[in-house]
Amino acid sequence: MSNDTNLSLAEEQAFQLSQAAIALDQARSDRGDLSKLAVALESNLEAWVALKTIVAAEGCLLPDAVKDNLRRLASFVADRTLQGGENMADATIDALININLQISEGLLEGASK
Repeated sequence: MSNDTNLSLAEEQAFQLSQAAIALDQARSDRGDLSKLAVALESNLEAWVALKTIVAAEGCLLPDAVKDNLRRLASFVADRTLQGGENMADATIDALININLQISEGLLEGASK
């Protein structure tokens, strides 16, 4: 990301989640190189850890129900990533991609209000 680009925190997180979704999709398509999947899963997990940290911050203005949902999703992502690793089923990767894209969209919609 360029230093010339000024993104809000929500936009930055949405960008990170969407980039992680793209990396997961590309890694899934190239199962011959398991290191790509490992890197994509690690990047995805890092994006979710960052989001969970932001949600836990005292100054986070999101409604409590949204915070709770994001915490649960972060835990789900972490659990699936640590359980499945490089042998993760395509259905699980699809679920991670879809979660990322839906939350990214929600963050962007919230940022535009």
